[in-house]
Amino acid sequence: MEDLIAQAGLLWPLAITATKALVVLVIGWIATGVISGAVRRRINATPQLDQTLGNFAASAVRWVLLAIVLVAVLGIFGIQATSLVAMLGAATLAIGLALQGTLSDLAAGFMLVLFRPYKLGQFVDIGGTSGTVKDLNLFFTELVTADNVQIIVPNGQAWGAIITNFSAHSTRRVDIVFGIDYGDDIETAKAVLLRLAEADERVLPDPAPWVRVTNLGDSSVDITTRLWCNAADYWELKFAMTQAVKEAFDKEGISIPYPHSVEIKKAG
Repeated sequence: MEDLIAQAGLLWPLAITATKALVVLVIGWIATGVISGAVRRRINATPQLDQTLGNFAASAVRWVLLAIVLVAVLGIFGIQATSLVAMLGAATLAIGLALQGTLSDLAAGFMLVLFRPYKLGQFVDIGGTSGTVKDLNLFFTELVTADNVQIIVPNGQAWGAIITNFSAHSTRRVDIVFGIDYGDDIETAKAVLLRLAEADERVLPDPAPWVRVTNLGDSSVDITTRLWCNAADYWELKFAMTQAVKEAFDKEGISIPYPHSVEIKKAG
């Protein structure tokens, strides 16, 4: 019985210490979220700054505060900050090798925010992965595809890859190729394409619509139409123009060739 009391007496201070550490950890975690959220809202409320910087700064503040909370928790257990720094210094090489990829992502994150090849809400292609930028923090970039699939790209890979930003400019050019039969009148087909382009309000007058014969294919004369529009209208204009041209060609008697197969049977 005395042994149990003695053991309880030894465990009681440890339990109190663990409870204190848990309380500090929970309060620190909550406070970290509140403060980082406030930083994000404050930066995003400033018109001169974009949301990409707000998310990144909030992420940086969050990780710094979490590090401070961790040091405080270790201090409750009697591990002083100076001792922790000495331990980290002795293990610098091992930690550096273990966190090489993470540190690379961290450095790349700062480069992405500094040079801003993309921002939140823009549609980009990063090394063959396409999606809308939803988040950019210290370590990774979050993309969302058109069918609402989440893609996480480490910042180190994003910074080292070819980045295609489809939303960087306010206007885009829509290129559509239409094939007509060799027996159809080319000028009539070009006139139809120009008429439809000028009738669509989404097509910008400057640069003017461009319609030219660009290829003589195996079974069709290919006419390319180049139209300029606001970036937000790109896909809707392309879809609408494709349907309108098909319907107009049908009315004008202009045929759109398609591959034919010929079956040859041997006699005998």
